[in-house]
Amino acid sequence: MPISTIPLSELQKVGVGLKRPEDVAVGRDGRVWASDEQSACAILRKDGTLKRVGQAGGAPNGINFDLQGRIIIANFGIHAKTAGPLQRLDPVTGTIETLCSDVGGRTLTSSNYPVVMKDGSIYCTHSTWAPTLALGLAKGPGDGFIYRVDAQGRARTVAEGLSFPNGCCVDPKGKSLYVVQTTAANIMRFDIAPDGSLRPGFPYGPTFGIIPDAPPAGDLEPRQRGRLGYADGCAFDQEGNLWVTMVMANRIFAITPSLQIKVIVDDPERRILNMPTNITFGGPDMRDVYFGSIASDYVVKARSPVPGLPLAHQR
Repeated sequence: MPISTIPLSELQKVGVGLKRPEDVAVGRDGRVWASDEQSACAILRKDGTLKRVGQAGGAPNGINFDLQGRIIIANFGIHAKTAGPLQRLDPVTGTIETLCSDVGGRTLTSSNYPVVMKDGSIYCTHSTWAPTLALGLAKGPGDGFIYRVDAQGRARTVAEGLSFPNGCCVDPKGKSLYVVQTTAANIMRFDIAPDGSLRPGFPYGPTFGIIPDAPPAGDLEPRQRGRLGYADGCAFDQEGNLWVTMVMANRIFAITPSLQIKVIVDDPERRILNMPTNITFGGPDMRDVYFGSIASDYVVKARSPVPGLPLAHQR
């Protein structure tokens, strides 16, 4: 099934009232959750209301279900000027546990996005050690890394020297981890070794656009935003297309298996898609697609032209 564009008229706002809904996760029961800075995560009820659950503190960012139905939260504490650990939310009780607060004795500050593997281990990006988000987004620091928490709770760094690693996902065979480098405007692919470590990474597909020396200040014209290469999240569909969000350009595109770029959604005027972040597939046919945001008080829902790749908890 060829991938095709999604008209803006087919996008809808859901979960209105959320605070910084960076990501969405869909449980085995079909319920849709979003990260929410006012709580930990919130259920997006079908009647349009929200049910907030837990108190994570900081800035709940990327989220994913583990194999037991709990929600793993990467806390992007740098946004709230606090620590940024990896947490776990019990969706029934609202209890928050800290799974990992430091790596190598250094307190985490900007855990960004977690991926849960079929063996229960977790890969999580950590974007920067910079003292402020603006400095972290400056071109060239290269102080981001990926850490892995195994099924026994042991954490270790598995990749270093990355340019603001952000969203990530695993390929259909579970053999490689694909990571967005926001300030390098590209995707890095890391093949996974049998012991869970990552082999040296290499770029997957083209560079997405221009990255200035410092993040732009103030509002920009649509044409200026459209040239910026800041990417945020990524997810595979079942046809092998890797979907990518362009957070400043307000665009969603896919890198096809032949490494071509196919634009799926383009909203330069920010009519509904405003600084999109992560991508999540769900629904009975895996064709419901959700886009998180760091600028809206809602997430965007659409029908995908192709079904998304089920995550570990959805298989």
